[in-house]
Amino acid sequence: MKIDRLLSITVTLLNRPRVSAKDLAVKFSRRLIVIFRSILYLRDYYFLFKENTMKFFTTLLIIFFAVLTWSAINPHDYFTWFLEVIPAILGLIILAFTYRRFQFTKMVYVLILIHCLILMVGGKYTYAEVPLFDWVRDVFDQTRNNYDKVGHFMQGFVPAMITRELLVRGKVVNSTKWRNFFIVSVGMAISAAYEFIEWFAALMAGEGADSFLGTQGYIWDTQSDMLYCTIGAIMALVLLSRRHDKCIGKMV
Repeated sequence: MKIDRLLSITVTLLNRPRVSAKDLAVKFSRRLIVIFRSILYLRDYYFLFKENTMKFFTTLLIIFFAVLTWSAINPHDYFTWFLEVIPAILGLIILAFTYRRFQFTKMVYVLILIHCLILMVGGKYTYAEVPLFDWVRDVFDQTRNNYDKVGHFMQGFVPAMITRELLVRGKVVNSTKWRNFFIVSVGMAISAAYEFIEWFAALMAGEGADSFLGTQGYIWDTQSDMLYCTIGAIMALVLLSRRHDKCIGKMV
């Protein structure tokens, strides 16, 4: 059987029309052209992606430093300004030093920038005296300026997405339920740690830390701050998880 099969293959090869050297050269040249065009396409795509990425980060940095500079011009007081904006500055330094090792999705970088801008506005006016929320207080007959609740909501919202990306891309926790539980727990831990920082600042600076604390006489301020942070972390998971997965998928 093997000999018959070998003979049939030999006959088939012998009966095939012969291809001239010229035809072979033409086909080979065409293949090379296709390969060369593919290489050029990939190269153009790479540089386009790199150029777009640089434009993206340049835009974020311009916004960051423009608002930081604005917030530093005649703030309510420079002690409060420093305490409020230092997390944003430290965050920028950490992201810059870890960029080569780990790049987040563009969505997370935008969320981080938004959180930084909220901190800078709070540093400019203090969380108890942001003009827009004074207007909201008067219009809706509220008892206090609630801009600080926006800050604490984002304190849970943004770190939740940062933590989620680290866990998903690092494949640290495979179970979705356990991963979400861990993410919310991290948000609550960050909020508790920040309340400790506020407590320490109050002990060290005394009345000078009143603007930084922004309690405005509300006895449940600490507890409500932690609640808003927890709600922010949960809302981030509910609203952005699917979109975040798509963004991560584009990077892999």
